[in-house]
Amino acid sequence: MPIIRPALIKDAAALASFAEQSFRDAFEKSNIPEDMNLYCESSFGPDLQTAEIANTALTTLLCMNDCDLLGFAQLRRGNAPSFLPSANSTELKRLYVDAQWHGKGVAKQLMDATIASAVGESANGLWLAVWEHNPRAIAFYEKYGFAAVGEQSFLLGNDQQRDIVMFREVP
Repeated sequence: MPIIRPALIKDAAALASFAEQSFRDAFEKSNIPEDMNLYCESSFGPDLQTAEIANTALTTLLCMNDCDLLGFAQLRRGNAPSFLPSANSTELKRLYVDAQWHGKGVAKQLMDATIASAVGESANGLWLAVWEHNPRAIAFYEKYGFAAVGEQSFLLGNDQQRDIVMFREVP
């Protein structure tokens, strides 16, 4: 049975590789290589993951099966858009699962852990931004009570894209 645990500094290299590959698996077919490469070069890498794991405003959760990384989620505090229903909201910055583990409960485990983490930090809400052309993710988030509350831009390399901002209250 996979377990959820906080990321440690020693996980940075494996997380960097996993995060970039997961992002590429999800979006490479829908975007041009130059934009993907620019984004990945600036958003992933062992040094960046080390800094993110050490950052107290971020919580990175890993889903592990023995020594295998199956997925991860990342929460960020203090960066909520002003139009959210609750100012005291935590961002679900990233949630990715290895494609081999889609449909096997890993995303559910990670989502349950992110909600529990937000509750533990006394957040009133959880928000995220999802690409408008990612219907599978949108449906997953709706299943967990997220609803669209706005939009924002996302720069993938040199391509400005539209993200849907979704929000849900946490108990």
